Amino acid sequence: MSAMRHDRMSVLAAMIDQGVIPVFYHPDVELCKNVIQACADGGAKAIEFTNRGDFAPHVFLEVARHFAAADPSVIMGVGSVVDAPTAGIYIANGAKFVVGPLLNPDVAKVCNRRKIPYSPGCGSATEIGYAEELGVEIVKIFPGSSVGGPDFVKNMLGPCPWTKIMPTGGVDPTEESLTKWFKAGIVCAGMGSKLITKEMLDARDFAGIEKKVRDTIAMIRTIRGK
Repeated sequence: MSAMRHDRMSVLAAMIDQGVIPVFYHPDVELCKNVIQACADGGAKAIEFTNRGDFAPHVFLEVARHFAAADPSVIMGVGSVVDAPTAGIYIANGAKFVVGPLLNPDVAKVCNRRKIPYSPGCGSATEIGYAEELGVEIVKIFPGSSVGGPDFVKNMLGPCPWTKIMPTGGVDPTEESLTKWFKAGIVCAGMGSKLITKEMLDARDFAGIEKKVRDTIAMIRTIRGK
Protein backbone atom coordinates (compact mmCIF):
# COMPACT_ATOMS: atom_id res chain seq x y z
CA MET A 1 0.00 0.00 0.00
CA SER A 2 2.63 2.56 1.08
CA ALA A 3 4.85 1.64 -1.88
CA MET A 4 2.05 2.47 -4.29
CA ARG A 5 1.08 5.60 -2.40
CA HIS A 6 4.51 7.06 -3.07
CA ASP A 7 5.22 5.80 -6.57
CA ARG A 8 7.47 7.67 -8.97
CA MET A 9 4.72 9.81 -10.50
CA SER A 10 3.14 10.91 -7.22
CA VAL A 11 6.54 11.71 -5.65
CA LEU A 12 7.57 13.88 -8.61
CA ALA A 13 4.17 15.61 -8.49
CA ALA A 14 4.56 16.26 -4.74
CA MET A 15 8.05 17.74 -5.22
CA ILE A 16 6.78 20.12 -7.89
CA ASP A 17 3.59 20.98 -6.01
CA GLN A 18 5.26 21.97 -2.74
CA GLY A 19 8.02 23.84 -4.56
CA VAL A 20 10.53 23.59 -1.72
CA ILE A 21 12.35 20.44 -0.62
CA PRO A 22 13.62 20.73 2.95
CA VAL A 23 17.14 19.28 3.15
CA PHE A 24 17.99 18.00 6.60
CA TYR A 25 20.20 15.67 8.62
CA HIS A 26 20.82 15.18 12.31
CA PRO A 27 22.27 12.14 14.10
CA ASP A 28 19.49 12.28 16.72
CA VAL A 29 16.53 10.14 15.57
CA GLU A 30 13.97 11.87 17.80
CA LEU A 31 15.03 15.32 16.62
CA CYS A 32 14.78 14.16 13.00
CA LYS A 33 11.25 12.87 13.59
CA ASN A 34 10.17 16.20 15.09
CA VAL A 35 11.77 18.35 12.37
CA ILE A 36 10.38 16.21 9.54
CA GLN A 37 6.90 16.17 11.09
CA ALA A 38 7.07 19.98 11.38
CA CYS A 39 8.01 20.23 7.67
CA ALA A 40 5.20 17.86 6.71
CA ASP A 41 2.68 19.77 8.86
CA GLY A 42 3.85 22.96 7.13
CA GLY A 43 3.01 21.41 3.74
CA ALA A 44 6.36 19.92 2.66
CA LYS A 45 5.62 16.19 2.66
CA ALA A 46 8.67 15.31 0.55
CA ILE A 47 11.86 15.73 2.58
CA GLU A 48 15.47 15.12 1.57
CA PHE A 49 17.41 13.41 4.36
CA THR A 50 21.12 14.08 3.84
CA ASN A 51 23.35 11.01 3.78
CA ARG A 52 25.98 12.43 6.07
CA GLY A 53 27.81 11.22 9.16
CA ASP A 54 28.41 7.77 10.60
CA PHE A 55 25.48 5.35 10.51
CA ALA A 56 23.30 7.83 8.61
CA PRO A 57 21.43 4.95 6.87
CA HIS A 58 20.53 3.58 10.30
CA VAL A 59 19.09 6.93 11.40
CA PHE A 60 17.18 7.09 8.11
CA LEU A 61 15.71 3.60 8.62
CA GLU A 62 14.49 4.46 12.12
CA VAL A 63 12.90 7.68 10.90
CA ALA A 64 11.36 6.12 7.76
CA ARG A 65 9.88 3.27 9.82
CA HIS A 66 8.40 5.77 12.25
CA PHE A 67 6.64 7.73 9.51
CA ALA A 68 5.42 4.59 7.72
CA ALA A 69 3.25 4.06 10.81
CA ALA A 70 2.81 7.55 12.33
CA ASP A 71 2.26 9.63 9.18
CA PRO A 72 2.38 7.69 5.89
CA SER A 73 1.85 10.94 3.94
CA VAL A 74 5.53 11.82 4.60
CA ILE A 75 7.75 11.10 1.59
CA MET A 76 11.27 10.30 2.74
CA GLY A 77 13.98 11.00 0.17
CA VAL A 78 17.75 10.82 0.52
CA GLY A 79 20.43 13.28 -0.61
CA SER A 80 24.22 13.35 -1.05
CA VAL A 81 24.16 9.95 -2.78
CA VAL A 82 27.15 9.50 -5.10
CA ASP A 83 27.19 5.74 -5.81
CA ALA A 84 24.81 2.89 -6.57
CA PRO A 85 25.44 0.77 -3.42
CA THR A 86 24.49 3.74 -1.22
CA ALA A 87 21.35 4.34 -3.29
CA GLY A 88 20.46 0.65 -2.88
CA ILE A 89 20.84 0.77 0.89
CA TYR A 90 18.52 3.76 1.18
CA ILE A 91 15.94 2.38 -1.25
CA ALA A 92 15.87 -0.84 0.80
CA ASN A 93 15.38 1.33 3.89
CA GLY A 94 12.38 3.13 2.42
CA ALA A 95 13.70 6.08 0.37
CA LYS A 96 11.15 7.25 -2.20
CA PHE A 97 13.49 9.58 -4.11
CA VAL A 98 17.26 9.93 -4.45
CA VAL A 99 19.27 13.15 -4.84
CA GLY A 100 23.00 13.58 -5.39
CA PRO A 101 25.60 16.33 -5.78
CA LEU A 102 26.79 14.73 -9.04
CA LEU A 103 25.54 12.58 -11.90
CA ASN A 104 26.30 8.86 -11.71
CA PRO A 105 24.75 6.59 -14.39
CA ASP A 106 24.95 3.59 -12.03
CA VAL A 107 22.69 5.37 -9.55
CA ALA A 108 20.26 6.19 -12.37
CA LYS A 109 20.06 2.49 -13.28
CA VAL A 110 19.36 1.37 -9.72
CA CYS A 111 16.69 4.05 -9.30
CA ASN A 112 15.07 3.36 -12.68
CA ARG A 113 14.96 -0.37 -11.97
CA ARG A 114 12.92 0.38 -8.84
CA LYS A 115 10.97 3.33 -10.33
CA ILE A 116 12.51 5.75 -7.84
CA PRO A 117 12.97 9.39 -8.98
CA TYR A 118 16.63 10.41 -9.22
CA SER A 119 17.77 14.05 -9.16
CA PRO A 120 21.52 14.23 -9.82
CA GLY A 121 23.56 17.42 -9.45
CA CYS A 122 24.45 18.90 -12.84
CA GLY A 123 26.40 22.01 -13.76
CA SER A 124 26.25 22.22 -17.54
CA ALA A 125 23.90 21.79 -20.49
CA THR A 126 25.70 18.57 -21.45
CA GLU A 127 25.32 17.05 -17.98
CA ILE A 128 21.63 17.96 -17.90
CA GLY A 129 21.14 16.39 -21.33
CA TYR A 130 22.94 13.22 -20.23
CA ALA A 131 20.86 13.03 -17.03
CA GLU A 132 17.65 13.26 -19.07
CA GLU A 133 18.94 10.58 -21.44
CA LEU A 134 19.32 8.38 -18.33
CA GLY A 135 15.66 8.97 -17.44
CA VAL A 136 15.98 11.83 -14.96
CA GLU A 137 12.78 13.87 -14.63
CA ILE A 138 13.81 16.67 -12.24
CA VAL A 139 17.44 17.67 -12.68
CA LYS A 140 19.21 19.19 -9.70
CA ILE A 141 21.64 22.01 -10.43
CA PHE A 142 24.36 22.21 -7.84
CA PRO A 143 25.70 24.36 -6.37
CA GLY A 144 22.85 26.57 -7.65
CA SER A 145 24.57 29.92 -7.23
CA SER A 146 27.95 28.67 -8.53
CA VAL A 147 26.70 27.14 -11.79
CA GLY A 148 25.15 30.44 -12.83
CA GLY A 149 22.07 31.07 -10.69
CA PRO A 150 18.68 32.00 -12.17
CA ASP A 151 20.35 33.19 -15.42
CA PHE A 152 21.68 29.69 -16.03
CA VAL A 153 18.17 28.27 -15.58
CA LYS A 154 16.60 30.80 -17.93
CA ASN A 155 19.24 30.29 -20.61
CA MET A 156 19.00 26.50 -20.31
CA LEU A 157 15.23 26.49 -20.74
CA GLY A 158 15.49 28.49 -23.98
CA PRO A 159 16.70 25.59 -26.13
CA CYS A 160 15.41 22.89 -23.73
CA PRO A 161 11.95 23.98 -22.50
CA TRP A 162 11.13 20.42 -21.39
CA THR A 163 13.85 20.45 -18.72
CA LYS A 164 12.69 20.51 -15.09
CA ILE A 165 15.25 22.12 -12.79
CA MET A 166 15.67 22.04 -9.00
CA PRO A 167 18.49 24.22 -7.67
CA THR A 168 20.09 23.54 -4.30
CA GLY A 169 22.56 26.03 -2.86
CA GLY A 170 21.95 29.73 -3.32
CA VAL A 171 18.17 29.69 -2.86
CA ASP A 172 16.90 31.61 0.17
CA PRO A 173 13.40 31.52 1.67
CA THR A 174 12.89 35.20 0.83
CA GLU A 175 10.49 36.75 -1.66
CA GLU A 176 13.36 38.30 -3.62
CA SER A 177 15.37 35.07 -3.98
CA LEU A 178 12.35 32.85 -4.69
CA THR A 179 10.96 35.30 -7.26
CA LYS A 180 14.25 35.33 -9.19
CA TRP A 181 14.52 31.56 -9.29
CA PHE A 182 10.87 30.71 -10.01
CA LYS A 183 10.52 33.43 -12.66
CA ALA A 184 13.62 31.93 -14.30
CA GLY A 185 11.66 28.66 -14.59
CA ILE A 186 12.64 26.26 -11.80
CA VAL A 187 10.04 23.67 -10.70
CA CYS A 188 11.23 23.40 -7.09
CA ALA A 189 14.22 24.20 -4.88
CA GLY A 190 16.17 22.36 -2.22
CA MET A 191 16.75 24.33 0.99
CA GLY A 192 18.76 23.37 4.04
CA SER A 193 20.06 25.61 6.80
CA LYS A 194 18.37 28.74 5.43
CA LEU A 195 14.99 27.04 5.96
CA ILE A 196 15.72 24.93 9.03
CA THR A 197 18.10 27.24 10.85
CA LYS A 198 20.62 26.27 13.51
CA GLU A 199 18.87 28.68 15.90
CA MET A 200 15.55 26.86 15.44
CA LEU A 201 17.21 23.48 15.94
CA ASP A 202 19.08 24.60 19.06
CA ALA A 203 15.84 25.99 20.50
CA ARG A 204 13.85 22.89 19.42
CA ASP A 205 11.46 25.38 17.83
CA PHE A 206 9.41 22.91 15.81
CA ALA A 207 6.42 25.27 15.58
CA GLY A 208 8.79 27.87 14.11
CA ILE A 209 10.06 25.38 11.51
CA GLU A 210 6.48 24.47 10.57
CA LYS A 211 5.59 28.16 10.13
CA LYS A 212 8.74 28.89 8.09
CA VAL A 213 7.96 25.99 5.75
CA ARG A 214 4.30 26.99 5.44
CA ASP A 215 5.21 30.63 4.74
CA THR A 216 7.81 29.61 2.14
CA ILE A 217 5.32 27.37 0.30
CA ALA A 218 2.71 30.16 0.39
CA MET A 219 5.28 32.59 -1.05
CA ILE A 220 6.10 30.16 -3.87
CA ARG A 221 2.37 29.72 -4.67
CA THR A 222 1.95 33.50 -4.86
CA ILE A 223 4.99 33.89 -7.14
CA ARG A 224 3.76 31.08 -9.41
CA GLY A 225 0.31 32.68 -9.62
CA LYS A 226 1.62 36.02 -10.82
